[in-house]
Amino acid sequence: MKQIFISGSMRIKNINKLVIDRIENIIREKFTIFVGDADGVDTSIQQILANKNYENVKVYCTGNYPRNNIGKWGIISVYTDHKPKTRLYFTAKDIEMASHCDYGLMVWDSKSTGTLSNVYELVKNKKTSVVFVNKFKKFFNVNNFSDFENLVSIMSDSAFNKADKKIKLKEKIISNKHKQLCLFPEANKRMNAD
Repeated sequence: MKQIFISGSMRIKNINKLVIDRIENIIREKFTIFVGDADGVDTSIQQILANKNYENVKVYCTGNYPRNNIGKWGIISVYTDHKPKTRLYFTAKDIEMASHCDYGLMVWDSKSTGTLSNVYELVKNKKTSVVFVNKFKKFFNVNNFSDFENLVSIMSDSAFNKADKKIKLKEKIISNKHKQLCLFPEANKRMNAD
């Protein structure tokens, strides 16, 4: 059975109808849904799933108890050494969901570093994510690092700079460009010769 990680920006409270339609397709396909316990998109997704009486849901949390579990689904508690209530502490559960799922569905405000980190983790794990960018009311498929870089390009300069400070965004992009060049040594030689 396929497993999908659904996540999004904490600032987004209302889920667009286009995303709800996708979720209804996921339910029809009987996917196992992984969702976090944060406010914002996580809680909104939980509410949608609870309203539809969907049972095939796992709520991931860091620590012993989820902050939100509207449908009283099974929980996956993730242990981490990071200091409680820090970004790294809460990110531990997202990394677990990204590593155990088959696909991702993200709802992004084009600013949130948490959602962007989730997309990055999925790409790093060679998994596809579909990212709904709220301000454009449009889905973007992210299958590889080039797609990830295209997604990042829609950020404002100030949002990019904040993301760079929080999650070292430039470093992630440059590192992956370097890895891609290493895969094609002939192209790398040509670039260095120019």
